[in-house]
Amino acid sequence: MDIQQHILKLRDELNEHNYNYYVLDQPTISDYDFDLRLKELQALEEAHPEFADEHSPTQRVGGAITKNFETVVHDYRMYSLDNSYSKEDLLDWEARVKKMIDGEIQFVCELKYDGASISLTYENGTLLKAITRGDGVQGDDVTANIKTIRSVPLRLKGDYPPRFDIRGEIVLPFEGFNKMNEERIEIGEEPYRNPRNTASGSLKLQDSAEVAKRPLECLLYNITGNNLSLSTQFESLEKARAWGFKVPEAATLASSTAEVLEFIDYWNIHRHDLPYETDGVVVKINDLHQQEELGYTSKSPRWAIAYKFKAEQVSTRLNEITYQVGRTGAITPVANLEPVELAGTTVKRASLHNADQIEKLDIRVGDTVFVEKGGEIIPKIIAVDLTKRPVDSQPTHYIEHCPECGTELVRNEGEAQHYCPNYNGCQPQIIGRIQHFISRKAMDIEGLGGETVALLVKENLINDYSDLYTLKKEEVIHLERMAEKSTDNLINGIEDSKSVPFERVLFALGIRFVGETVAKKLATHYKNIENLALATTMDLVTVDEIGTRIAESVVAFFNSEQNQNIIERLKRHGVQLEICAEKLANQSNKLEGQTFVVSGVFESVSRDELKKMIEDNGGKVSSSISKKTSYVIAGDNMGPSKRTKADQLQISIISEYEFKNLLK
Repeated sequence: MDIQQHILKLRDELNEHNYNYYVLDQPTISDYDFDLRLKELQALEEAHPEFADEHSPTQRVGGAITKNFETVVHDYRMYSLDNSYSKEDLLDWEARVKKMIDGEIQFVCELKYDGASISLTYENGTLLKAITRGDGVQGDDVTANIKTIRSVPLRLKGDYPPRFDIRGEIVLPFEGFNKMNEERIEIGEEPYRNPRNTASGSLKLQDSAEVAKRPLECLLYNITGNNLSLSTQFESLEKARAWGFKVPEAATLASSTAEVLEFIDYWNIHRHDLPYETDGVVVKINDLHQQEELGYTSKSPRWAIAYKFKAEQVSTRLNEITYQVGRTGAITPVANLEPVELAGTTVKRASLHNADQIEKLDIRVGDTVFVEKGGEIIPKIIAVDLTKRPVDSQPTHYIEHCPECGTELVRNEGEAQHYCPNYNGCQPQIIGRIQHFISRKAMDIEGLGGETVALLVKENLINDYSDLYTLKKEEVIHLERMAEKSTDNLINGIEDSKSVPFERVLFALGIRFVGETVAKKLATHYKNIENLALATTMDLVTVDEIGTRIAESVVAFFNSEQNQNIIERLKRHGVQLEICAEKLANQSNKLEGQTFVVSGVFESVSRDELKKMIEDNGGKVSSSISKKTSYVIAGDNMGPSKRTKADQLQISIISEYEFKNLLK
């Protein structure tokens, strides 16, 4: 056997032993023998660098140093899940699903592991890249660190597709976490707080050799891509196992909500026997065609929901109530608590939401309160222990003036929160608006963070977001924590933001109630800021999904003389305030006033591309057939009940090719 063949044979053997040990938990060789073979392979690779392979088992030990993790756009967006906390929530979700899809529904129940979300991309059976979830649209490239996790296959086996993404969680088992903490305590260092945060922090360590020392595992649960030849979620889990991924065995099929609840009840008790942290159950529609029919909201898939286990509760003392001012002027009361351990973290503060919540719970300073983590993330006060209330306790009187600028607060009819109306003179509002403007989903200005914004406002260098475009290097460089390079990055980042597309600029303006999705709809409809600024409330409510509340807020924003001046300044500085000509060239009003339902699997174009074509040409996409439906675009496997309903309502059913002819 020649050297190259021997190296390849050793790699195959070691990959198989890795798989048996870390994925199947069925070792077929002793650690000593494994280490001997690994050292032999390392020596051969060092002696024969011409046979080097970045996917060799020897690369698991790490050593690559990453100083700056590159931000990468996901090939397929990573959505977050809607949460449910009761049987009623699940039944409501099931009812919504049944309204939208045809035929029998089968569910897949999977445990929701509490770790750091990751997306792995494989091409021709080898790991191409590993990207953190980030904001769902883009994340950080942590490939070098992920390669050190032994349950992540570097090469796949079997009949895998040419290219696909697989999503999962990086977790730290309790046993490994406890061992790490024992070692830290022994050398006099602070122990880590909880497995989840430690796993998440591990992914951003600069030295991959340090990551390799941590007993991290990767649990996979979702395959995404084109032409995958998969028909169900459960089949995709089985396929992923066969290709070499560590897929939890707990997943099961359920034919009814009653069976789903049985699964939830069982694991609510037995989750404490698991080697990892888990905080609930994810319920998915099993049929992938039905998943495609259901689609997504702007944030979450309609075909899945997370059932969260009841949150852990603790009691502690409420020391003080303070008040925060948000970028819209909304006042949020905050409970400052005696520090207490809750679900692996130290909790010192909790939101009290609004005056009604304080009155409802009759919360007072000095009370002993019960605290839980809402959805295991944000601490909230759920009740007061009245048996421990001090004798001299005084009711809480909600503040009447802004804690920052002293302006008298207002509370609009039908709204729960109080507001500071000093829009242009209240510093936290000014800072908050600029911080929103520069945020990742808005202008995404590199080199400029929230703390720097606050510093620039306090130094009186900027007073609104249009002032950013007048900043000069000599004004910024003398500020605290600003050196030559960081100043250059800031100035260059501001200049680069002038190419951000109109819909994101519109979101960045911070108009109340105008989120990402609404900003896109308004940008598509009005094409430029001038048209939008001239729109009346009556005009705006005719736009798809724009209600009276949003319309009134948009009109109020553009009626403000100060906002008009800011828009003029942004325009002069070259910020994109209209849809670019290239994008406009692909848009028309040919389908204006028409509503389409898209159903089935298509040959020449994907379902998402069809929907985009409809919207780009002024049409509306609906998920259900009604009298308002103009056409149903039908592909293979169109739902029979949709076809029946279309026939009953005498709605035209057309193919993808007939639809394309409509656009000619």
